[in-house]
Amino acid sequence: MKKLYRSTSNRQLCGVCGGVGEYLGVDPTVVRVVWVIAALFGTIGIWAYLLCALIIPEDSAVR
Repeated sequence: MKKLYRSTSNRQLCGVCGGVGEYLGVDPTVVRVVWVIAALFGTIGIWAYLLCALIIPEDSAVR
């Protein structure tokens, strides 16, 4: 069973994109590019990132 966590090893800011990339099995760079595009077209990308950074736990909590 896969769980969504913020990445501590593949992070730029809070590790949200790294964690989402690991969860979906895609390169985290692709997730970062999509998130930046969403942020450029409106503030929903920024708010979604901040919300995910607050809600999603770090993967170190699992170990």
